[in-house]
Amino acid sequence: MTKPNISVNIGQIRMENPVMNGAGTFGYGGEYKDLMGKLGAFVTKSITLQPKAGNRVPRALDLNMGCMLNAIGLHNVGLEALIKEKLPYLRQFKVHVIVSIAGDTVEDYRKIAKILKSKEEIVGLEVNISCPNVKKRGVAFGTDPKIAYEVVKGVREEATKLTVITKLSPNVTDITEIARSVVKAGTDAISLINTITGMAIDIHTKKPILADTTGGLSGPVIKPIGVRMIWECYNCVCKDANIPIIGMGGISNLFKGLRAIY
Repeated sequence: MTKPNISVNIGQIRMENPVMNGAGTFGYGGEYKDLMGKLGAFVTKSITLQPKAGNRVPRALDLNMGCMLNAIGLHNVGLEALIKEKLPYLRQFKVHVIVSIAGDTVEDYRKIAKILKSKEEIVGLEVNISCPNVKKRGVAFGTDPKIAYEVVKGVREEATKLTVITKLSPNVTDITEIARSVVKAGTDAISLINTITGMAIDIHTKKPILADTTGGLSGPVIKPIGVRMIWECYNCVCKDANIPIIGMGGISNLFKGLRAIY
């Protein structure tokens, strides 16, 4: 039997198959090392310039049925440790490595891209614009079309030889506005959706269960929302611009993945 060709192109990356992990779910690769060689590409946990300890605990809540709320707070080892420890470790796997990047300011994203652009271990950057912008009173980069444009444009200008993917937040009124902005800024692809902001209350204490009050909702419950937003972005922006969309959110098997395609 002839092996089917399921390879895809994302920017400059030629993937043997279209399956990728969501940033953060596989950590830095060691947690699921037996699966690494089966992925079309591996996306790291989001990295910031400096290490982050993340939010206070409790910062994750199991909602049953595969769903959860989390407010991890971008807990990560920082850019220096990624370069010195994590990227060398990933060399053993025959998989394309994409680094998810995050920052507190537009300048942070640009600095990270400038440093990573020469690292031979990686083929692309995923720009996580769901982070709060400290210069704009904590408003997430991904909720403002102008700021989203600035972030992606800065990364694109620095990392000219890397594939740039922009991860969109669903916590907006019109996701196509954000998609249009990042496409204009030069992104090679968009990925969506990130988690949806949610909240849970302890009925005994009458207080939020998560220490940071709200968290990101993930799991099967968000898949229909993700499919709808993928459809909107494709029809309104990506179809004419010929920009690939990487679908995520509640996808845990082949059939759920196919529903995000058709």
